[in-house]
Amino acid sequence: MESFASLVVLLCLILGLFGICDSISSNEVIALGAFRSEVFEDPYQVFSNWNSLQPEPCLWSGISCSPTGDHVVKINISHSAIKGFLSGDLGQLSFLEELILHGNKLRGPVPKELGYLKNLRILDLGMNQFTGPIPPEFGNLTKIVKINLQSNEFTGKLPPELGNLRYIEELRLDRNKLGGTVGHSDHTGLYVSKTNLTGFCGSSQLRVADFSYNFFVGCIPKCLERLPGSSFQGNCLHKINSKQRPSAECAMTMRHPGSNGRNHNLHHQATSKPIWLLALEIVTGTLVGSLFLVAVLTAVQKFNRKSSMILPWKKAGSRKYYAPVYIDPEILKDVTRFSRQELELACEDFSNIIGSSRDSLVYKGTMKTGPEIAVISMSMKEELWTGYLELYFQTEVADLSRINHENTGKLLGYCRESTPFTRMLVFEYASNGTLYEHLHYGEACQLSWTRRMKIILGIARGLKYLHTELQPPFTISELNSNAVYLTDDFFPKLIDFESWKTILSRSEKNSGSIASQGAICVLPNSLEARHLDVQGNIYAFGVLLLEIISGRPLYCKDKGNLVDWAKDYIEMPEVMSYLVDPELKHFRYEDLEVICEVANLCIHQRPTKLLSMKELCTMLETRIDTSVAIEFKASSLAWAELALS
Repeated sequence: MESFASLVVLLCLILGLFGICDSISSNEVIALGAFRSEVFEDPYQVFSNWNSLQPEPCLWSGISCSPTGDHVVKINISHSAIKGFLSGDLGQLSFLEELILHGNKLRGPVPKELGYLKNLRILDLGMNQFTGPIPPEFGNLTKIVKINLQSNEFTGKLPPELGNLRYIEELRLDRNKLGGTVGHSDHTGLYVSKTNLTGFCGSSQLRVADFSYNFFVGCIPKCLERLPGSSFQGNCLHKINSKQRPSAECAMTMRHPGSNGRNHNLHHQATSKPIWLLALEIVTGTLVGSLFLVAVLTAVQKFNRKSSMILPWKKAGSRKYYAPVYIDPEILKDVTRFSRQELELACEDFSNIIGSSRDSLVYKGTMKTGPEIAVISMSMKEELWTGYLELYFQTEVADLSRINHENTGKLLGYCRESTPFTRMLVFEYASNGTLYEHLHYGEACQLSWTRRMKIILGIARGLKYLHTELQPPFTISELNSNAVYLTDDFFPKLIDFESWKTILSRSEKNSGSIASQGAICVLPNSLEARHLDVQGNIYAFGVLLLEIISGRPLYCKDKGNLVDWAKDYIEMPEVMSYLVDPELKHFRYEDLEVICEVANLCIHQRPTKLLSMKELCTMLETRIDTSVAIEFKASSLAWAELALS
């Protein structure tokens, strides 16, 4: 994406001769281009006009310029579901006064370069997925009035440098994983820094501050006691009326290697402890120190072997930006890690290939313990793998590991090794292939009407679980018949084999083409994938319903797009039966009506009335009859099907 910024600058230089783009400096244009390049998902197309056809940044979405139009003074892209990382190049916007990115899916560390924005007054990064510590450089934001970092995953202590913010009026740090004391306390309980002995107390402007739901310990500085108790609840503080975390949870956090340190008040209590207890603490401290030294030496050895836990990110063609990416070592602690050797053994030396693409291979294997597995291996060279990609890989693995439902495929684990470089995902294997294969490759006769209804109900239940029972919700990257795998008894399982592709592409994916040796209908490359959001999944579910009942893929060369073709029948009862797959000799008209009704609601969603998968699933479950008696009435193959199952 650097070429994007370079192209914009080049056009500005050319158009500047005509007085069109001579207002914004090239550094600011480059900084905005770098910011855009680190966003790899833009479901609402906020950046649609951030392109070379409109080289004037002041006209781009979310950008505001000074009255004279010569500098960017505000970036406001909030609640837009953009996913990506925050570029340190934003530090070049020296005239920026407001940076508002509230309510997105930005992740990774916050670059210290934001501390160079001397004119910044408002910094709102709340409700994202940022990790790592708060940069001490934020103490350089001497004009800052409002800082909102709430609802992220920040760790570490509060930087003492925050005490330099004399004009701060609003500070929101709630719902993170911050620890240590609320302020570095002296004997008067004040938040102090090296350069400012009064800290927050020196700012008479501070009116709103929220430190709740972190892991702060110790006492509240006297100057902050005027704040309501709710500003400090959900911590590990002493002598406070508001509700704090359970003592066991606080103690566990204190003992954790990544703990934010001891409460300073404990130091003052040490002199009153018995001698034997002090001796025990000294011995324990010595042992802990020895273990820590061993851990450090082990970490150094792993680093020398090119460990992939914390990798540097190198921006191509740039030497000025080289920042480590913080990866929480606990992120995958509950996910099974397989060795390459045991997967190689299970997959017959990786010879049992059942699928392939430009950037991946899929193997089938059988573990020693019995279960069959599908192993997806990413085709990525080690020299192209960055710290950000590693962070995203581990985040995706952790996200997939949350899923546990009978209608969803289960992630069994992952493989991450350096020699040879390996990144693999291990799923449970559904032995009857995909729904796409059964619908479009000559085996549709096995899918009776009742069996198709059971598959539809299974898919709906799986999506209801992903959308409403998981927090945060999970969405299938490319929901189509290729994402529905069938067991031997045709029980559907949603498997998100495609989500990890964003690790490689870091951009919205295009639908892959389906090979067409002798096939009449194929999926063209031009069909765009749905965005990774709940409403996108609901739209795709409606299309999938039409595909299941009609037996047609999303696109046919002779009849065009499935949705365009179906709209002529979907709302007209007298011709609705034309939607039914010709392979089916029997179907239940009452079921067809409800399928068409739900499909229509999914495809033609109204902004004023967006139905959830829970509501849609209830409609299907209460009005579709999949009993054996219904099947016996409809099909002479029912007895054979019953015997098979």
